[in-house]
Amino acid sequence: MNLLYANDRPGHYPASFYAATKAELAPFPELRGEVRADICVIGAGYTGLSAALHLAQAGLRVVVLEAHRVGFGASGRNGGQVGSGQRLDQEEMERIAGRENARRYWVLAEEAKALVKSLIADHAMPCTFHPGVAHACWHDREVRHTHAYAEKLRRDYGYDQLEVLDHAGIRALIGSDAYKGGEIDWGAGHVHPLNYALGLAQAAMAAGAVIHETSPVHRIDKGAPATVATNHGRVVADHVVLACNGYLGGLEPQVAAKVMPINNFIVATEPLGDRAAEILSQPVAVADTKFVVNYWRLSEDNRLLFGGGESYGWKFPDIVKTVSKPMLEVYPQLRDAKIDYAWGGTLAITMNRLPCFTRVTGNILSASGFSGHGVAMATLAGKLMAEALRGQAERFDLMAALPQPRFPGGVALRWPMLVAAMTWFSLRDRLGI
Repeated sequence: MNLLYANDRPGHYPASFYAATKAELAPFPELRGEVRADICVIGAGYTGLSAALHLAQAGLRVVVLEAHRVGFGASGRNGGQVGSGQRLDQEEMERIAGRENARRYWVLAEEAKALVKSLIADHAMPCTFHPGVAHACWHDREVRHTHAYAEKLRRDYGYDQLEVLDHAGIRALIGSDAYKGGEIDWGAGHVHPLNYALGLAQAAMAAGAVIHETSPVHRIDKGAPATVATNHGRVVADHVVLACNGYLGGLEPQVAAKVMPINNFIVATEPLGDRAAEILSQPVAVADTKFVVNYWRLSEDNRLLFGGGESYGWKFPDIVKTVSKPMLEVYPQLRDAKIDYAWGGTLAITMNRLPCFTRVTGNILSASGFSGHGVAMATLAGKLMAEALRGQAERFDLMAALPQPRFPGGVALRWPMLVAAMTWFSLRDRLGI
């Protein structure tokens, strides 16, 4: 079974709140026949569209191939959070990479956030960057670590955007007794994720990139040049950018061995009206400390957009049931709230939750596995691949130097082994150990 079609109709966005409120963008034509390009980009999410934009701005001939629609995958379905740092905190980054390189990775991540904000402003995209992401802690020990980490970032990295919250502070912010404390990162923020993807597509197209939708790639013939084949056409290109993330399938086994697709789910309530102020007293996004993270924010029409729950098979479960359980643990007062939208999507994780930057061959680059931290980092990944393809590879190579182990069991057995691991971590969360 192909994840591209396991839960979705070909060429259609899922019935999400984001799709219902997306900006207008005319469909792009399917690729038919043979075309020549300097670079062929496979995947029209944040990574691929950012690569296409930066390459086209440099005057290169860029063709983007998308199996469904622009922003169809995780880029158009996620929680919209634009987070700080890498997916692992700086203490862990220092352990993995050493203090000097950890600082370089922090600087890259800060650039990633700034890049999202500048792209939205510079290209008048149909979305707004809203500042503030709160982190809510279930246990006292997590509060102590969170507050100590805020001090470390201030002391060692000069980052002073974190406002620490005690139990009363987190309760006042999120209107729930579930959490012991936390923080607000005012340097982070959140966006309408699909409209951001559509804005990237418009910017790439205006810069000269050619985009083809409903053009799934089923084969890459490696060489110089490479040939990328779709159902009804092919692109002959000097270079190829793989930007497929969780929907890579079997297109490149070298990447698939290190990147694992998993499914995550979101619901949107009916507009909550005056009740919205009891859910979030400030217009920030929130993520908590569960291993399978709960994350939420209010839409501009005061719906609660709440994400939670994961699955590891091909087909999506009952999404309303899956997400309502953690939502009501946090907000039991919403038991009577109507759910207007429920959707799922496939993202990609790596063993160590750091992104997987790979040189597949001398003229094929890949970046994926953003592990739920992709709005900013995937955007930057596209820019870094564009730099590398223009001969400035230092920053791409820095990301590629991060250790990236293969999943145990290889591509065939990674799913059942992941399920076993996730079951353990979910049990640990429930027991509070």
